[in-house]
Amino acid sequence: MSMHFDRVSVTKGTREILSEITLELTESRIGVIGNNGSGKSTFLRLFNGLEKPTSGMVRFSDTEDDLRRHVGFMFQNPDNQIVYPLVEEDLAFGLKSRKLPKAEVAARIERVLSDLSLTHLKGRLTHQLSGGEKQMVALAGVLVTEPEMIVFDEPTTLLDLRNKMQFMRVLATLPQPAVVVSHDLDLLAGFDRVLHIAEGGIYADGPPEEVIPAYRKLCEDLGGC
Repeated sequence: MSMHFDRVSVTKGTREILSEITLELTESRIGVIGNNGSGKSTFLRLFNGLEKPTSGMVRFSDTEDDLRRHVGFMFQNPDNQIVYPLVEEDLAFGLKSRKLPKAEVAARIERVLSDLSLTHLKGRLTHQLSGGEKQMVALAGVLVTEPEMIVFDEPTTLLDLRNKMQFMRVLATLPQPAVVVSHDLDLLAGFDRVLHIAEGGIYADGPPEEVIPAYRKLCEDLGGC
């Protein structure tokens, strides 16, 4: 299972956001770091087709199918992802387009809520959930579609320490490969690979013990990132 970027560029107006990126991503846990405005979020959105390349190709494994069939996306703010008033209804929403039998939909919802220890939230109103609960329900909404890969955009930014630790534990046990854009460098410390994006390109690519310290030093030299 892998994600391929073949000379991918993204241009908006006269501004080139990403330029000629070629990568093969096969690792289980990949972190993405970089300054604000470096192109990280655009890069992440290419994984499941939320962003389209101006040139080049993004491909999952050896298929040219719609990327959304393979890759789940979790937004930074769960309020951008949760659309229905009841938790159970919201989880079912992501399965409607798949025309699954009602029994299969119900079974998937029960299984995901149980796996995440969220069964007690099944009948709750989504607007009454805490920030941490919303984040976990948003993750459940991704997992219920059974993606083969998941990408996360700043998943811990809005979480307090307790909920951040819970999220990190869940992330560590997910069977799917995960790609995580984050300013939280501690979150990425145990990952298999880290990409540092700068000025629309791959500035550094390697294990976290090499890429993260170099990024910290660069930030210090620049007076902040």
